[in-house]
Amino acid sequence: MNYGQSFRLALKSLATSKMRSILTMLGIIIGVASVIVILALGNGVQGMIDEQVSKLGINTIVTYTWGRGDGSTMDLDPEDMYRLVEEHPDVLSGVSPYVSFQTVIRKGDQKLEKTNLYGVSEVMFNNHSQSTIDGGETLEQGRFLSYLDVERRQPVCVIGAYLAQELFNDDPLGQTLSIDGQSYTVIGVLKQIQENMQEGSSDDQLYLPYENALEIMGARNVTLYMFTSTSGATAGAAKAVIDRYLYDYFQDPDAYYIQTMEEQANMINAMMGVAIGVLVAIAAISLLVGGIGIMNIMLVSVTERTREIGIRKSLGAKRKDIRRQFVIEAGTTSAIGGLLGIGLGYLLAMGVGSILGASLSAQMNGATFSATPTPGSVLISFSVSVGIGILFGYLPANKAAKLNPIDALRYD
Repeated sequence: MNYGQSFRLALKSLATSKMRSILTMLGIIIGVASVIVILALGNGVQGMIDEQVSKLGINTIVTYTWGRGDGSTMDLDPEDMYRLVEEHPDVLSGVSPYVSFQTVIRKGDQKLEKTNLYGVSEVMFNNHSQSTIDGGETLEQGRFLSYLDVERRQPVCVIGAYLAQELFNDDPLGQTLSIDGQSYTVIGVLKQIQENMQEGSSDDQLYLPYENALEIMGARNVTLYMFTSTSGATAGAAKAVIDRYLYDYFQDPDAYYIQTMEEQANMINAMMGVAIGVLVAIAAISLLVGGIGIMNIMLVSVTERTREIGIRKSLGAKRKDIRRQFVIEAGTTSAIGGLLGIGLGYLLAMGVGSILGASLSAQMNGATFSATPTPGSVLISFSVSVGIGILFGYLPANKAAKLNPIDALRYD
C-alpha cells in the first residue's frame, strides 16, 4: 500500500465517524486558532507602535529630571537646556519644556474642567512632518506656536477639535477663551483624532507657551523636556550629550532619566514580545491536549480494527506498512484540524481586530491597526499541528504494527 492509498484510507476512516473525528480535532482547532489570533493581534499592536514612532520621528529624546530629593531640580532652568542645544548644533536641533495639567476653561457661560493643557515651546511642532512630536497631532486650521509666541509669553493657544466644536461651533480662529481667568486667543486647531469626541478625550486638549503654563500652575520648574536630534542617526550621540550634562549638574545618575523614541519603541516591542510568547505558550497547551486526544482515539481505532490488521498482515503487509497507515491517519486528522483552525483563526482575528481597531487607533492618534495573520504564523501553526498529530499517533501506530497476526485474527 503506497502513501496515496494510505491517505485515502485515512480520509475514509475519518468520514465513517464524523462526530468522533470533529471532537478529536477540537483541541487542534482551538490551539491553532488561538495561536493565529494572538500573533495577529500582537503584530497589529507592534505595527501601530512602529507607525507611531515613524510618524513622531526617531530623533525625539525624552528627558525627565527629578533631582536628588533636596530641591536641586528647581535650580535647573529651561534656559540651561536651550544653551545646551546651542552648544551642540551638530547633534541637537531643539528642545521643548513640557508641562501638563488641567484647569478650568471658560467661554462665556460654558465651562470645561477636564481639558488636558500642555505648556510647550515651538519645537513641539515638527515642521517637516507637520505634526507634534509628543503625539503626532496635525493641524486642521491656523498655525502652531511660534518662537515669538513663546519668547514673549503671548496669550495664544492651539486647541483640539472637541474645544473647537463645543466652544466655538467649529469657527474658533481669532476668538478668545479663558484659562483660569486669563484670556487666550486661538491661533490653531488640531485635526480630530477620535470618531466620537467627548470631554477629557484626546481631542479635548490645548497647547500654550510653557512659561504661561507655569504661571497658571503656580510652579517654578520644569521636570520634563523633549529634545530633538539633528537626525535619527545622531539620536544616540545627542542622548550622550544630554546625559553628560545632567550627570555633571546633578552628580547623580538616579536624578534624571533619558530615553530616545527608538529605545522606547524597542522596549515596548520587547515587552509585547514576552507577553505574546507567554500567551502563545498557553495556547499551545490546547495543541498538546489535541495531540493527546488524537493518540487516545487512535488507540481506540487500533482496538476496533484489530481483525483488519490481522487480515492485512496475513496477506503480506509488513510492520512498516501498518505503522505508516496509522501514522498517516493521525497526521491527516491533525492536518484537517489545523486547516479548520486556520480558517477559524482568520475569522476571529479579523473580527476581534475590527472591534479593537477603532479603540486602539484612537488611543494611538489615528495609527492604523491591522490584525491580519501573517503567512509565517499560519505556516508555523499548521506545521506544529501536523507534527503533533504524527508524534502522538506514532505510539498507537507502533502498537498496531506489533500485533501478532494470529492473535489479531482471533480477536472478536
